[in-house]
Amino acid sequence: MVVCLTGLWRYRNYLIIFLIPLLILPLPLIVGGPEASCGFVIILMALYWCTECMPLAVTGLLPVILFPMMGIMESSEVCNQYMKDSNMLFVGGLLVAIAVEYWNLHKRIALRVLLLVGVRPALLMMGFMGTTAFLSMWISNTASTAMMLPIANAVLKQLCDTEAQAEEREMGGVCVCVSICFVSISPNTIRSRFIKPFSNGNTVEECLEVRERRLKREAKYLNLDKGMSLSVCYAASIGGTATLTGTTPNLILKGQVDELFPGNGDIINFASWFGFSFPNMVLMLIISWLWLQFMYLGCNMKKSFGCGMNKDGDKEAYGVMKNEYKKLGSMCFAEGCVLVLFVLLVLLWFTREPGFMPGWATVLFNKDRPYVTDGTVAILMSTLFFVIPAQLPRCGGYSEDGKPLKAPPTLLNWDVVQEKMPWNILLLLGGGFALARGSEVSGLSQWLGESLAPLQSIPPFAISFLLCLLTATFTECSSNVATTTLFLPILASMAVAIKLHPLYVMLPCTICASLAFMLPVATPPNAIAFSYGNLKVMDMAKAGFVLNIVGVITINIALNTWGAAMFNLNTFPDWANVTTIHTP
Repeated sequence: MVVCLTGLWRYRNYLIIFLIPLLILPLPLIVGGPEASCGFVIILMALYWCTECMPLAVTGLLPVILFPMMGIMESSEVCNQYMKDSNMLFVGGLLVAIAVEYWNLHKRIALRVLLLVGVRPALLMMGFMGTTAFLSMWISNTASTAMMLPIANAVLKQLCDTEAQAEEREMGGVCVCVSICFVSISPNTIRSRFIKPFSNGNTVEECLEVRERRLKREAKYLNLDKGMSLSVCYAASIGGTATLTGTTPNLILKGQVDELFPGNGDIINFASWFGFSFPNMVLMLIISWLWLQFMYLGCNMKKSFGCGMNKDGDKEAYGVMKNEYKKLGSMCFAEGCVLVLFVLLVLLWFTREPGFMPGWATVLFNKDRPYVTDGTVAILMSTLFFVIPAQLPRCGGYSEDGKPLKAPPTLLNWDVVQEKMPWNILLLLGGGFALARGSEVSGLSQWLGESLAPLQSIPPFAISFLLCLLTATFTECSSNVATTTLFLPILASMAVAIKLHPLYVMLPCTICASLAFMLPVATPPNAIAFSYGNLKVMDMAKAGFVLNIVGVITINIALNTWGAAMFNLNTFPDWANVTTIHTP
């Protein structure tokens, strides 16, 4: 029996792939109609995404096969969903992130900030969280976590080693060595076996004192190490919510809104998203820092902030960061070019359509139609990385071996992009857009909306809060991309049915999909922090549970205050009326 179960477990992915379609096949066969066929595809992809029996990107390609074969959409129309404006914005944003990582600009920014905040425990945690969150706004959450955690561990190790050396100098080397051997022996046993002073003149009581100090020091730095690891991975997830290109669910929301409500007037763009999400990100980051400070550093402000203290250990730990910064050398021409292009891209995004005044795109290009979008700007600036040289061009000259100098390479080359670009996310995005379009064309969205109409009697803030809790729970055991892809079309249908502004439920649920703080498998940053071996699942669960609840509350506060004013969420917009939704 055990052998049989073991064999089934080994082949579980194959069983899921073949059994799930058979189990839900009665839906299109018995119920019939395009709505049931589309429901079959959505349920199948949802279960495949949740179980990960196939790569997520391959599951995202299923609409290309199933929608035409079931008579829901033509193949050409399905394939068009895989390369939309949101996908171009994603590609452009990632090309900029790849250039920043390739030239180590992110590491220079991180170390510069950390040198400014210093190494006092609370300030150090604040510095790591702020830096990680800022980097995650522009580069992938995984990359920012993978870069920051080794720096944090090196600084903490130096602090611990310096404190240990100070104790050794204070109490004598022999005593410390003996006390290390006594870690597993009780103090009473030590007193009974060792009565005379040791060879260096220290008494047993003094060595016991060193033993206790060593244990306290190890416990303190273990706690600090846990808190620092969690602070980095949580800050990466929180920081990604601040910008439209910070994490994939944000782009999925933009794509779904543009697909389902084509007359929305570009309500979600880089500037509007940043205006809503950045203050919320800062608020969540501060609360997360306070919570981790309370859990792992305690409430002793003097000790945590180092008020009135000046230890040699702090100087040596500071020296570790300073040496890392010195290794980078002075900023080269390529780094300067990447920084200029990055700043220029952000400025163009902000000023394209700021909302409170006509943007440059409106004045120059978008006079009657939205020709230029954030995707256009992203591709324009990212293309320059393949045009601008990585070194100042020089006319003539010879190399050390006497050969003429070659033309300098560009800031980016395609081999680097090919290696670092997550192409699978593009297929995932496309699969989500295809599902949204299929739901609309088949009539499934309308059916869902009519079924959810009774929710109109529930207060909107209660609907939003409950849906945020559901999304935050679901995303702990499923990827945030799959979660938003599945939830957003349903939420849009529900909002239209109960005459609620679609963004009132779609926007907070999208951000909540990134609040996966409780489990190591929930997000790559969590997994990276857990892989360092100093965290237990319970450590992450205890800290993450509170932050999940706090995150849902802060998002709903933001939604009902400045969010309502920015997007006019208290009224049902004309562009969201089901009669105005584009139909083929």
